[in-house]
Amino acid sequence: MEVDLSAFHFLRPWWLLAIPLAALLLWLRRAEGGRLGWRSSIAPALLPYLIVDAQGSRGPRPVHALAALLAVGGIAAAGPTWQQDRPAFLDNQAPLIVAVDLSPSMDATDIPPSRLGAVKHKLHDLLARRAGAKTGLIAYAGSAHLVLPPTDDPALLDMFIQALSTDLIPTPGKDAAGAIALAAPLLRDGQAGGTLLLATDGADARQLPEIEQLAKGNAFQILVWAAGAADGGVLRDARGQPRVDAQGKPLLGAFDAQGLKQLAQAARAPLGSLSLNEDDLDWITLHAQRHFREVQDKDQPLNWKDAGYWLCWPLALLALLGLRRGWNVNWTAGLLLAWGAGVYPPTANAGPLADAFFTPDQQGRWAYEHKRFADAAARFQDPYWKGRAAYDAGDYQAALGAFARLDTPEGYFYLGNTQARLRRYDASLAAYDQALRLRADFPEARFNRDLVARLQAAIESEQEDDDQQQPDDVSFDNKKGAGKMMQAPVAQAASDDVWLRNLSLSPGGFLKQKFAIEDARKTAAPAAGARP
Repeated sequence: MEVDLSAFHFLRPWWLLAIPLAALLLWLRRAEGGRLGWRSSIAPALLPYLIVDAQGSRGPRPVHALAALLAVGGIAAAGPTWQQDRPAFLDNQAPLIVAVDLSPSMDATDIPPSRLGAVKHKLHDLLARRAGAKTGLIAYAGSAHLVLPPTDDPALLDMFIQALSTDLIPTPGKDAAGAIALAAPLLRDGQAGGTLLLATDGADARQLPEIEQLAKGNAFQILVWAAGAADGGVLRDARGQPRVDAQGKPLLGAFDAQGLKQLAQAARAPLGSLSLNEDDLDWITLHAQRHFREVQDKDQPLNWKDAGYWLCWPLALLALLGLRRGWNVNWTAGLLLAWGAGVYPPTANAGPLADAFFTPDQQGRWAYEHKRFADAAARFQDPYWKGRAAYDAGDYQAALGAFARLDTPEGYFYLGNTQARLRRYDASLAAYDQALRLRADFPEARFNRDLVARLQAAIESEQEDDDQQQPDDVSFDNKKGAGKMMQAPVAQAASDDVWLRNLSLSPGGFLKQKFAIEDARKTAAPAAGARP
């Protein structure tokens, strides 16, 4: 553990007065054999039988142990510290929204497999790092669209990240200003200290004044993440074939290095580049955490970790010395106790030691922090965290049983998520409605409800289209005397589960439909306002 000596101080320094008191005790001990000492009041022949330090004995004395107890106890009570006290579980990571550029230039192959492909791979790794932290997703090209608000469900978010492609938004352009404006209310309404990450390969110079105004009016941090190489790369289609111009020459995806610098300057944002190692992920994490801590330190009083409890072990050993007459102390029991406590920290495994010192919820929390979700679900007794652990472990039936015991907005929210995972969309919508009745200002529940409602409507529309098609092929035999009508059977789904799976839209298809509807609404709104 690295100690910052410049930050070292004592929380309660007045307890350090115990150190001069211990020194005074030792000084009095040295004077006890003098003319006024108690030795002068006892017959010399009786002294060897009444005191511990008989003639010829060596080593420390009880008074030395008492002085050491006073000194070490005073230091421990004074509260030595050098680290700030920050939340250690789920609230210690900054909220982050990633805005991904889906313009055609992101298909360039200067970064394998493509700029967009590399961004999606990096975001997958970033989600693994940010386990438990809320992360949102925005997609933009000529228009900006919210894919998911900040959520702590990495599996759902990663599913939509991997579905991103440059053909989802047909409108050309790089609407970074729209992405910033879309993220602003989400980061203002949520936890303070949030960050917006713009993953792009260029910028629209016409938007720079608007971006500068947006950056001035918002307290959240903006990061610009450049995807691409200075010399650009060949553009490829969905099949991996190079795109060519009218003369048959391969099209290159321009990398606007100057535009990226201007974008970072207008947004008052640090500028980083996508790399093949994990340096860029370290860069994102460092800036997000630093901004989050700066904001939290302004809004909350500064707390420090009290490290004095580490001195309890030497205090306990010193106390053992005072329990026996003489100094032939058997150290085996104390050393075994200290070694057992240091080598065997609390785990989620059942055992007498863990059960004696840690509650089942504490054991479950330890397992959850170490991503042992199945073990955590088995340990937790609290229904909310039992359901969360089972949900993250993929045991949706167990999660359903746990969340069903809760009558809170959060419980109904995760109940809706679990029902959606089990493809029970009506039950999912009912759970979201109940969460919104208990808490009207619940943007995550409102967004997920709209998402599930759109998905259900799309599935029903696809089912109606299938029903309108002829299920059987009717053919006639036109030969004379052999007029018979024959039916060619159509293959049926092997099970209802396969049938439902075939009806479900892909995430990419759902996003494409969603973006088209939102663009149509934006286009219709100004036209409606222009009517007399």
